[in-house]
Amino acid sequence: MENLYDLVIVGGGIVGMATAYKINTRNPDKKILVLEKEGEVAAHQTGHNSGVIHSGIYYKPNSYKAKLCVDGRRELVAFAKEHNVPHDICGKIIVATKQSELAHMNKVFNNGLANGVEGIECINSAQIKEIEPYCEGIEGIWVPCTGIIGFAAVTRKYRELFEAKFSQSKVLTNCAATAFEHHAGYTTVVASKGTFNTKYLITAGGLQADRLAAGAGAPSEAHIVGFRGDYFDLTEQGKSKVKNLIYPVPNPEFPFLGVHFTRMIDGTVECGPNAVFVFKREGYGKTDFSLGDTIEALKFKGTWNLFTKHWRFGLDEYRRAFSKKRFLTGLQQLIPSLTMDDLQPGRAGVRAMAISAEGETLDDFKIEAKDNMLHVINAPSPAATASLAIGNAIADMAAIQFGFY
Repeated sequence: MENLYDLVIVGGGIVGMATAYKINTRNPDKKILVLEKEGEVAAHQTGHNSGVIHSGIYYKPNSYKAKLCVDGRRELVAFAKEHNVPHDICGKIIVATKQSELAHMNKVFNNGLANGVEGIECINSAQIKEIEPYCEGIEGIWVPCTGIIGFAAVTRKYRELFEAKFSQSKVLTNCAATAFEHHAGYTTVVASKGTFNTKYLITAGGLQADRLAAGAGAPSEAHIVGFRGDYFDLTEQGKSKVKNLIYPVPNPEFPFLGVHFTRMIDGTVECGPNAVFVFKREGYGKTDFSLGDTIEALKFKGTWNLFTKHWRFGLDEYRRAFSKKRFLTGLQQLIPSLTMDDLQPGRAGVRAMAISAEGETLDDFKIEAKDNMLHVINAPSPAATASLAIGNAIADMAAIQFGFY
């Protein structure tokens, strides 16, 4: 049969590429094709995230996030060292600025202990000052194994190794999968560069995850809703006030970590993000709009249930999105000396949040199996950090579902 592959993976983000690399490493005789609709891998969530190598301290013990983040972090750091991917294990602090945050801060710390996050310690206000002299806090957590890296560079390295080691496998960019036709023993993937037949199929589409699964005949109960995160960069003057990474204690009522300070691998320092509902799934501008995306999101009752539960939070985030002064006020909770002159407009990213019909965000990674297919439905942060471990987990599932060993 023409154009027959053992496996087609739709989605060339960090999870899709890590999965291709891991499965082919275990099965070097398999012919694998990765389809990516953009001109380069890592074009969306992977290339727009904060570049933080997460420790695994936040996540519920025994969850997939907790295990895969810790395992994935260690493997990622070893991978970056072996393949000369620029990175820095610089550490970070999580800072409580008021008494009401201490109970949840202690819970975060205990989660870190349960998850096996190495080296973490509780610190006092004086120790916070030793690490970040401009930061004000009453207590905090020092997390020495957190680091920074460029995840787009990591993904490109996965692709390079995948194509170099397995000559029968390849990545096709500018090639969007538009339809799936199931036949006895194989599936035809209809794409913008032709049709491709495959024995097995994996989708890892990030912001398009639910659409790809549904299009392949495996609709998920979860629905993807996009949230844009806007960042500011610190000016040369402002950069002197941040050494590495400064995070607040996350609000347990909301599925976001809050605005924080991140030194990037290129030496810049960014602060943010906020979290606002997007009217276009891949819309990075504040006024980007897609009628189809908007109608689809607002037709789903889970979106309205989410809005109802968190309308005060959402309204405040929208205000910050269009007010530099409000954004600054939030940042000053951690660094009171920060001024308007320390901030300049930065980039934006869009996060795919999988939510249920009840408006609950899925709190863990979610991969669904059906027939000859696996679908990555929910892979939010820390998926980039955990990418190699997620690739291993999917390879384990492929061994069961597809008979790949």
